Formats: sequence, structure tokens, C-alpha cells
Amino acid sequence: MIDDLIIILIKSAVVILLLFTAAAYMTFLERIVMARLQLRMGPVRVGPFGLFQPLADGIKLLCKERFQPANVETFVYWLAPGISLFTALFIFVLIPFGGVVEIAGRLIYLQIADINVGVVFLLAFSSLAVYGVVLAGWASNNRYSLIGGLRGTAQMISYEIPMGLSLLTVVLSTGTLSLREIVELQQNHWLIWTNPISFIIYFITSFAETNRAPFDLPEAEQELTAGYHTEYGGMKFAAFFLGEYINILAVSAIATTLFFGGWHGPGDIPILWFGLKIAIFVFIFMWVRATMPRFRYDQLMSFGWKVLIPIAILNLIITAYFTLV
Repeated sequence: MIDDLIIILIKSAVVILLLFTAAAYMTFLERIVMARLQLRMGPVRVGPFGLFQPLADGIKLLCKERFQPANVETFVYWLAPGISLFTALFIFVLIPFGGVVEIAGRLIYLQIADINVGVVFLLAFSSLAVYGVVLAGWASNNRYSLIGGLRGTAQMISYEIPMGLSLLTVVLSTGTLSLREIVELQQNHWLIWTNPISFIIYFITSFAETNRAPFDLPEAEQELTAGYHTEYGGMKFAAFFLGEYINILAVSAIATTLFFGGWHGPGDIPILWFGLKIAIFVFIFMWVRATMPRFRYDQLMSFGWKVLIPIAILNLIITAYFTLV
């Protein structure tokens, strides 16, 4: 048991280090991609090809003056960024990165933990991210932050419904809730080919769940100065920022796992295939942000409740029918 615990701690430390590094350089890549798409230069001055820009941004945030508005709920004010970051990181506990490898004569599965209700646990835990948004707005003692937090909460809860329904079709198709078993069942046939509507619904809702354009209403700086994190600066703001980018990696990893065969691909390079598939999804997130305008809030909610949820329910019923027949 001690050996197993040590292996889990090592895998967790490696995954956390990779996620923080990837999130930091996603900020750099996003600025480069958006600059190229919009015919701008982007960051090129700090280090060779601008590669030290994330490090410079991190040092700047660390050195910023610490401040705290008057009459805030201090404990909740400090807790909210941690909730956003922790829930984003925890999703990767269940994601399988590859198959079994042999290290020092011991077989190790490239996954931190696998439970037989993985999909349910994934949905339940990812929904906790909404608390980071609403508590940040409420604890800041700022009406604009509160409004941003409330509408961010409404958006995230609304789009969790079609997202959950789309993932239920995967469970019906495979007959299992284990993420490892779902990936293994896709060794020869990816679920995107049998569940394309489910994937489309999931991918659309993932933009709303991660507060990304064109659904980035919780951070509508034109209206609310910065939304729910208006009163946050320095590393507290960085925690929200990192949580958002790790969430992008998380929803990309879930899409890869449930619809695109996970780590399966030609040759014996599972981690490379898994990373490449995630990279494609991350690029699409950046591409959409650079090209699509923001929805109005009424359009956002109408699209979720009047379009996505009815389609998701109908898709679930049809999938259940053909599964039983």
C-alpha cells in the first residue's frame, strides 16, 4: 500500500507540474495564434521568439502590490480562487494518459486513479467550479462583481445540463462509467463516429463551461470592468487565470477520452497521441476566440435552454432506443 501511495503521489506531482507549465505557455501560444490570425506581431521581445513572456508575466504578478477591498468576507475571498484552480486540477485525476507501462519491473497504468463511476464523478466534481465564480463575486463586496458572479453561475449551471446529457449517450453506447474502459473500447472505433451529435453538443457547452468566447459573459469587461474577479489582483487573479486555462485542457482531455479514442493511435506512442489530440482542441479554442463575436446574454441563455437542451434530450432518447433495440 505504501508503494502504491508513493506511485500515486509521483504521478500527481508530474501531472500538476505539466499542467502548470502547459497553462503558462498556453497564454503565450494564444497571444501568438491570435496575433497571426489578426495580422499582428504578438509577444516577440522577451527571450528568443518571445518564449520567456510567460515567465515575465509570472514575475510581474508575483511582484504586484497586495490589496484587499474593505468589508470583504475575508475567508471566502481567499478561498474562491483556490476552488477554481483545485477543481480544474482534480479532473485530471481520472483522465487516462496512456496504457500500461513497465517501470522497474512493475506495471503502472498512466492514470492517477480509475473508479467504476468515473463519468458521474467527473460531472459531479467539475460542477463545483461554479462555486469559485459565485463566491468570488459575492465575497468581494462589489455590486459589479456580484452581478458578474451571478450571471456566470447562471451560464455555467444552464450549460451543464446539455453537457451531462451528451455524456450520458457515451455511457449508453459503451455500457460503462469507467473512463479507462471507455478508452479501451475505442481501440478500433472512436465514438465520434457513432455519437457525432453528442460530441457537437459537448464541444459547444465546453466553451460556456470554461467561460471562453463566444460565451465569455462572466468576464464582460465592456460592461462590468472585469466581472466576478474585478477585486482580485496579483497571484489571486493568477489563480483564476490558471484555472481557466487548465479547464480548457480538462475539457479537451475529456473530449479526447470520450470521443476520440483517448491515447490510442498508430505506433506505440500513446502519450504523444493523447497530447496531440488535446493540442488540436486547444488550438480550436484559440481560433474561435480570435474570430467569433460575443453572444448577448439573452442569446446565450436562449440558445442553451431552447436549442441545446431539447436537442440533447432528443439525442439521448434516440441513443437509448437504438441501444436497447
